[in-house]
Amino acid sequence: MKIIRTSTVPTSLDIFCCGLLRELKETDGYDVIAVSSPGKELDDIRDREGVRTYAVKMERHISPLQDIKSLLGLIRVFRKEKPQLVHSITPKAGLLSMLAAWVCRVPVRLHTFTGLVFPTAKGLKQKILIFTDRLTCACATHVVPEGQGVRNDLVKYKITRKPLKVLGHGNIRGIDLTYYDRTPEVMTQVTKIRKEGLLTFIFIGRLVGDKGINELVSAFSALNNKYPGTRLLLVGSQEQTLDPLRHDTLIEIENNPAIEAVGRKDDVRPWLAASDVFVFPSYREGFPNVVIEAGAMGLPSIVTDINGSNEIVIDGENGIIIPPRQTNPLYEAMESFITEAGFASRLSSNARELISSRFEQGYVRQCLKDYYKEISSTIQ
Repeated sequence: MKIIRTSTVPTSLDIFCCGLLRELKETDGYDVIAVSSPGKELDDIRDREGVRTYAVKMERHISPLQDIKSLLGLIRVFRKEKPQLVHSITPKAGLLSMLAAWVCRVPVRLHTFTGLVFPTAKGLKQKILIFTDRLTCACATHVVPEGQGVRNDLVKYKITRKPLKVLGHGNIRGIDLTYYDRTPEVMTQVTKIRKEGLLTFIFIGRLVGDKGINELVSAFSALNNKYPGTRLLLVGSQEQTLDPLRHDTLIEIENNPAIEAVGRKDDVRPWLAASDVFVFPSYREGFPNVVIEAGAMGLPSIVTDINGSNEIVIDGENGIIIPPRQTNPLYEAMESFITEAGFASRLSSNARELISSRFEQGYVRQCLKDYYKEISSTIQ
């Protein structure tokens, strides 16, 4: 069977399908093709995964002329290759791939929603996003939401009446537990990062308002005033134009010696291993892999009650779930790791096992392979 995997930009294929495309080809016997926007990353995917690729330029934002060109480009690829299954991820690739596959009468047209923007959008923008997602689903034969939260939103907003299949425990990427572990290589770097005697909280992600950084900095500053033996690591890049942080937040980050903004790191394992508690107060997510990574490294997490995060963290077992956009509950959750004896060690002891049992990469990939077999059995 021939499968075409598509994404708007090759980075998404690299993140979600690293090693998977080769596995599907060499272990499972599929003829696999990757389609995405042109660039070195797409070439790297071709070389690393050993699959054929097609470069079709796609824009993330609304671009009517380019979108038409992209649609025609996808139609040409699908007509030439005649796949039995097209599987898309990311919004624009989903819309254009499902529409092109419908035009070409590809038997199985599968789109995975890794996150939804429209629930937090307003006005005309929300209406446009809902329309495009409805069109994507209308052209697809099968729809996979990443997690129950995404599924519930698709139902709530009446995006489609088609069956919605959540695979496994929701996450579609899985985690390599041999990589995300406290190996000797990782631990040698920890000594350069860790500060003994300090309780270290860590955030990993973009430093923007939508990730709850304003509330996090405010809560931590109050905590640090009361408990000086605390520290906050902010691992990620700042964005000056799109959703920038408040001015008072930026000043606090700059002037508070207990807050360390260390920038983006390609390898976050040493930073997680050098910390005690992972904090992720985001306003919205699809299924945040960074929370899974933190758990795999043995950290308990404080997360907001949003899609994905509330499916990874079990409140009181491997972390704490708090309301989004609120500083006081975040402060109280962070304080509980200081004041409640044995609380941190109990949650830490559960963290890795609760990730391993639900999100191990081999299990997640097997769920996808089983689903491919299930839906391809309908092909005449």
